[in-house]
Amino acid sequence: MEVVLVRHGETEWSRDGRHTGSTDVPLTEQGEEQARAVGEALRGRAFAVVLSSPLQRALETARLAGFSPATREELGEWDYGEYEGRRTSEIRQQVPDWTIWRYGGPGGESPEEVGARADRVVAELRAVDGDVLVFAHGHLLRVLTARWLELSPADGRLFALDPGTVSTLGYEREQAVIRNWNVAV
Repeated sequence: MEVVLVRHGETEWSRDGRHTGSTDVPLTEQGEEQARAVGEALRGRAFAVVLSSPLQRALETARLAGFSPATREELGEWDYGEYEGRRTSEIRQQVPDWTIWRYGGPGGESPEEVGARADRVVAELRAVDGDVLVFAHGHLLRVLTARWLELSPADGRLFALDPGTVSTLGYEREQAVIRNWNVAV
């Protein structure tokens, strides 16, 4: 069993380094091209289940890749609260050592809250008989990967993930592992 993770294609905000949680920004032309490339890379591959965040950037990536996913609210991006739309460099002018992994976003979610959502998804994924395809967001997928590996949600900081990339989780015997990571297609 493998879980193929697709981070949505580029948006203007992801390109510019702005924290994009619930703001439903569209894909750029580059993001649309990335989504089509994902479809080419996955062509002919069978999935027992295809899931997506309900946000348009993930759903449009899935559609352009040739898939019609079921949506899960749990796959929505981290709620950045007051830091929505801001860049890390701007936030650090007020909180010099700020990272989303340590502090979360005021008025938004903590790493533990995102981890609880990811745990619900991981439980669903582990119950599927067959391969699964998931379209979602950078920070959420990093937390989901940490939880797949039974690490803390904040350990998602260790897994850089670019827009429009494909990663694969699976098992080596009974051990949950990363099969490949952050592959541009």
